[in-house]
Amino acid sequence: MSLHFENSELAQRRIKVIAELQKKKLDGLLIFKQESMYYLTGYDTFGFCFFQCLYLGVDGQYFLLTRAPDLRQAQYTSDIKDIRIWVDAEQANPFLDLRNVLSDYGVSGKTLGCEYNAYGLSAAYGKSLDQALSKFCQLKDESSLIGVIRAVKSDAEIVFVKRAAELADDAMTAAIETAGAGVFEGDILAAMQSAVFRGGGDYPGNEFIIGSGAGGLLCRYFSGRRTLDKQDQLTLEYAGAYRRYHACLMQTFLIGDVSNEHKNMHTACSEAMEACLDSIRPGETMGTVFSEHARVLDEHGYQEHRMNACGYSLGAMFSPIWMDYPMFYSDNPYIMQTNNVLFVHIILMNSQSGNSMTLGQTVRVTNDGFERLSRHSTELVVV
Repeated sequence: MSLHFENSELAQRRIKVIAELQKKKLDGLLIFKQESMYYLTGYDTFGFCFFQCLYLGVDGQYFLLTRAPDLRQAQYTSDIKDIRIWVDAEQANPFLDLRNVLSDYGVSGKTLGCEYNAYGLSAAYGKSLDQALSKFCQLKDESSLIGVIRAVKSDAEIVFVKRAAELADDAMTAAIETAGAGVFEGDILAAMQSAVFRGGGDYPGNEFIIGSGAGGLLCRYFSGRRTLDKQDQLTLEYAGAYRRYHACLMQTFLIGDVSNEHKNMHTACSEAMEACLDSIRPGETMGTVFSEHARVLDEHGYQEHRMNACGYSLGAMFSPIWMDYPMFYSDNPYIMQTNNVLFVHIILMNSQSGNSMTLGQTVRVTNDGFERLSRHSTELVVV
């Protein structure tokens, strides 16, 4: 067994979830989010693309139903003792297999929460699940139950988050040292990802985002690399990942001479970043942070070039994305708490001029404010 957390920590997390089940008068929870499985038991895999389910009962009992390739995976990475296997076959029906195991646990006629909103439970799987359990037990959508708990990190989790932030900084240093006119984007990516791997880190929940020239106005990964021109812009958004925990950075580098528009965009982004960070404290809403983002950028005349969100929570995440609940957007009522880990990004994309500017920082909410987790500043990077 290879656990990244003490058994007592995992047990305490399950106790928190069970307390919520009791409040909601639920008898158990059907768990399909890989993040939830990892959080509660340490179970670490990418096999969640196939049907599998972790069950946690209000009585504290739990089991995993999965495929044979993940049997040893679960034995090695988790504290799950009862691992059931559904067998691959043309007429396989893991949904009925799940019902049979639930019957062993005395769940017939009970009310269970279910993580319907999960990458591990496709629409087709969800329909088959409902059909198999329709006359067996009652299901209630509790997709966010564990996510709300996961949003506040334990001290042990913060240790991993801070190591992820160090790896993100190492990747930033590698990018600064590598980028320049005539440099192939693939070499920049290789240097950045190498820094993370050499530091003991993981693949992130989604690809490193890189774009230059016209691609510098994109904030999603896309296939196809180019070589930087003598006069260019390079947008990078990426994460250091350690034990699946993420810390992100984002920045647009400038190659060659710096235009007045790029200078003005960077000034606006910097002011917006500081205004957002000054609003981060326990008891304040995430909507307030977005309002500061919008206020500053709009005052600088960039309303049509900004985004409708300015960041999100980070944690232990799996493919296809490292974004976690909750997000910074207009009027979000989520109240920030100590040990929330938050990524604030300021993004300006001017399609008319073809210029972009971005800044992104990961912070931890403290008892009276926030802690920057990066050693890199938000000053303009020119290479």
